Amino acid sequence: MSTAGKVIKCKAAIVWEAGKPFSLEEVEVSPPKEHEIRVKIIATGVCRTDDHAMSPSFKEGLFPVILGHEGAGIVESIGPGVTRFKPGDKVIPLYLPQCGQCKFCLSPKTNLCERISKAKTPISDQDLMLDGTSRFMCKGKQIYHFMGTSTFSEYTVVVESSLAKIDPAAPLDKVCLIGCGFSTGYGAAINTAKVEPGSTCAVFGLGGVGLSAIMGCKAAGASRIFGIDINKSKFALAKELGATDCLSPEDFKNPIQEVIAEMTDGGVDFAIECIGNIKVMKAALCCTTVGWGTCVIVGVAVGEEGFVVSPLDLIMGRKINATFFGGWKGVDSVPNLVLDYMAGKFSLDALVSYTLPFDKINEAFDLMRQGKSNRTVLVY
Repeated sequence: MSTAGKVIKCKAAIVWEAGKPFSLEEVEVSPPKEHEIRVKIIATGVCRTDDHAMSPSFKEGLFPVILGHEGAGIVESIGPGVTRFKPGDKVIPLYLPQCGQCKFCLSPKTNLCERISKAKTPISDQDLMLDGTSRFMCKGKQIYHFMGTSTFSEYTVVVESSLAKIDPAAPLDKVCLIGCGFSTGYGAAINTAKVEPGSTCAVFGLGGVGLSAIMGCKAAGASRIFGIDINKSKFALAKELGATDCLSPEDFKNPIQEVIAEMTDGGVDFAIECIGNIKVMKAALCCTTVGWGTCVIVGVAVGEEGFVVSPLDLIMGRKINATFFGGWKGVDSVPNLVLDYMAGKFSLDALVSYTLPFDKINEAFDLMRQGKSNRTVLVY
């Protein structure tokens, strides 16, 4: 029996208030309105950004909320005006929209979209649909959306510009990582840093995003790639994916930036910070060479004021940049990234430490917080 046009009851993980764990609930998901699509989520990754959004230190958070922004699924039904999708299409929701019409979408200089250009933080917008209402209800209460995706619900509703149609043969429990972690790290190297053949690179943090950045550095032809993490259990996989050297700051008396500079005749050409720690961001900048060193910030330091950059560092030629979704325009790029994965151009399988049933969501977050997983994928 068709569910199109009807309210669907399904399971979802709700965070009722900041600092509390996920609560598995039955939710009601309304049909899509104009230019909206209802998606049955098949698999969703666990990302530290969701953890940030649960934290009491994240002042922009709204509760109760259904988090999740790294997922893949199948179109269940479409609202009026939708032309690019049909029921049965395999899709990846996009927390960074691409409307295709605003000055940002029309410019090759950025992957931002006007829909989020005024957001206070990259994760504080898109908590309601464009008409100012939610498509989620639970126990008679309206539940907020998250980043326009809310993949921690078996069914979710997204705006047409926040969805990418992908190859029908794609394995959703792997390509869901293209919805955030992989694309962010890989794109940080390819698009934002613009790593060059023969260059030297340092990647700080060897979780799913950092490992993806290492793959990006290798794909770009870097000759030497340092992977830095205090968790040495991550080193073997980092080397398998392209790192030539792995270092733990705890093994050295001197600051890690000085160690790297000594090993590279003054510093690396490119450094990518994938942790979200202010001190590590500073170390990443300082481990690059004067003259042309480039540091790219990927990690989000929630609740922190920022860090001081010496004008002298900039005068001496170091550059600092940051990336959002790896610089990809999602509607255009995500389908091609899926095809590249299916053609064997990079590995997503290696990033998946655990695949668990959705009911184990709190366990999955514990694994991430304890540093025991690169990426955990939850399947419905």
